[in-house]
Amino acid sequence: MDKIQTLISENGVVVFSKSTCCLCYAVIMLFQELGVQLVVHEVDHDPEGWEIENALVNQMGCNIPPEPAVFIGGNLVGSTNEVMSLHLRGALIPLIRPYQTLV
Repeated sequence: MDKIQTLISENGVVVFSKSTCCLCYAVIMLFQELGVQLVVHEVDHDPEGWEIENALVNQMGCNIPPEPAVFIGGNLVGSTNEVMSLHLRGALIPLIRPYQTLV
């Protein structure tokens, strides 16, 4: 979908989220606490939200809408499990370093 491509190509860290999702909130707070400048796109506030969710389902190869769907540097990282696993292994910081405003 063009909207997804535009957002991930113009921004370093993009989180496709739902405003009522606690896992989305946790991932967003993690990035904010790490000083990451990110774009949060809440699909439940977008008139094309259903289309975006369908495109993300296809891209991520899952059966349900993947919120949050996290992209770093134009690459799909995954959802909460993948982000937290990267963070626990110490592999998230090198990925987000170019997008941190606080060091």
